[in-house]
Amino acid sequence: MKELWDLFWTFARIGGLTFGGGYAMLPMLQREVVEKRNWATDEELMDYYAIGQCTPGIIAVNTATFVGQKTKGIVGGIVATLGVVFPSLVIITIIAAFIQNFADLEIVKNAFAGIRVCVCVLIFNAVVKLLKSSVIDKATLAIYLVVAIGSVLTSISPIIFVLFAAAAGILLQNWKGAASK
Repeated sequence: MKELWDLFWTFARIGGLTFGGGYAMLPMLQREVVEKRNWATDEELMDYYAIGQCTPGIIAVNTATFVGQKTKGIVGGIVATLGVVFPSLVIITIIAAFIQNFADLEIVKNAFAGIRVCVCVLIFNAVVKLLKSSVIDKATLAIYLVVAIGSVLTSISPIIFVLFAAAAGILLQNWKGAASK
């Protein structure tokens, strides 16, 4: 029961302290789930993130569900999901009750502008860290460049990029394995 509470509380903190959506929570997820608690590796977390982006629903919820399920089975998945969602439900309910009273205040507008900038920096730092651990050879660099350039120059769905990268990874690893025999 203590482990389930720890799972709930960890994801409740992540959900309650992360502003800017699923991408912004990546640094906190890495610190809590990978570095501090060893519930997943960096590679597993990236896999959960990629799958979470391609499946219906919110990335943060999907990722919490995957980590919870890996840690404590189906019950863990449910508990982690409830943990990451709970603070948002409370916060959104409170904000919804009062937002119309404060939305036009200059201080509130400025605060949100500052938060948006901060979220961009947090996402950038997470991307740089993940880039260092993901682009490990010429093959992964090639996949990275194709996806990066393609996503900037086209409006292709991220799902297509993920499927392309998965297929390219399989093909390149098989080709590399055949070449080494």
